[in-house]
Amino acid sequence: MTISLDRLVDQVMAELEKKLGTAGLPDKKDAPAPKSIAEASDSKQDTTPGAGGGSQEHARQSPVTDAGSPAEESGILGFGDAASHNVPNPKWAEGMNELLANTPARIGVWRAGTRPLTREMLKFRCDHAAAVDSIYGEVNQAVLDEFGMFTVETRYGNTENYLKRPDRGRIVTDEGIELIRKQCVMKPQVQVVVSDGLSANAVEANLRDVYPSLLDSLEAYGLKTGTPFFVRGGRVAVMDQIGELLQPEVLVLLIGERPGLVSSKSMSAYMCFRPRQGTVESDRTVVSNIHRGGTPPVEAGAHIGTILKKMIEQQASGVRLEI
Repeated sequence: MTISLDRLVDQVMAELEKKLGTAGLPDKKDAPAPKSIAEASDSKQDTTPGAGGGSQEHARQSPVTDAGSPAEESGILGFGDAASHNVPNPKWAEGMNELLANTPARIGVWRAGTRPLTREMLKFRCDHAAAVDSIYGEVNQAVLDEFGMFTVETRYGNTENYLKRPDRGRIVTDEGIELIRKQCVMKPQVQVVVSDGLSANAVEANLRDVYPSLLDSLEAYGLKTGTPFFVRGGRVAVMDQIGELLQPEVLVLLIGERPGLVSSKSMSAYMCFRPRQGTVESDRTVVSNIHRGGTPPVEAGAHIGTILKKMIEQQASGVRLEI
């Protein structure tokens, strides 16, 4: 299998040389010779922890750093971050680095025998734990207080019900309905609602940047906003019930996205023109992947304001909106 893979790589490299020339491609003469079986065995022994405190650092050298220097430890990386791979002597180091610079995906994680490297396995477990915590966590009230947002709840009950019964996250409790009617301005041009959704971390990480930027954008367009508030345990379709209650021209819901292993702090902005009960998904417009490694929060807020302006001008949203 290894021989077949090497031949395939050589064929691809040959085709690239024909199309692009030899410039920019690694010189095979300068490439380090492959290790013999004995050398590979010695290298494997060097990476085994022992009395001298040895580790797997020799197998994790970054092509960007000096030989013998371990790759720098890093947290969850975003687009454009200086990531490094663990592959020893890649056939096309430049291509590998280009991939790493343009995606946060797990590329070049390598292995120790048939097992993942300890560092990569620990990072995988860390990212998974962060995703779980974001679902079961709660938004810090201090963040909401900064923007004067009161809180209502849906009929989700608890996190387990929220995950198993999405319909309960679409209905605000009777107490919440009364509070909304009492606290909010009726028939605003723009109604802003925030919800934890599937990631409380997303609200804490992005709201301080997204919300002020959104308000600045709306003010620049001369649009008036209603009373913002927070919905705990909300689903996207909760905006339909809120639309029935407040009857805004447009409504934007800033909600935490389902977390993944790349980011547990990603937010989405769902927008709809005159949302009502029975609104179909094709009538909603969404800006997703709002976080440090995706759509920058400040830019997202400004862009959302532009979209809301076009919704009011065209009196449409979703697939009918021309952006």
